[in-house]
Amino acid sequence: MNMTAVAIVAIICWAIVELTNSGKSKKKSKIESKETDALREEVAELKDRVATLERIVTDEKYSLNKEFENLKKDDAA
Repeated sequence: MNMTAVAIVAIICWAIVELTNSGKSKKKSKIESKETDALREEVAELKDRVATLERIVTDEKYSLNKEFENLKKDDAA
């Protein structure tokens, strides 16, 4: 084979490899996108739960009830 034929075969092989890899990367990006969306949704849900817990714990009624419970325990002892 002459050098031109070797170069053409090498270029064709390189193109086939690139096309194969680009197809795989598209599939990976779709999967990663779905995973990213799921994780973002989960983080948003967790933020909502934390905000609710913060609201409950910082509520005046919550701390008053806790103090009443502590007083009841002290009286019982």
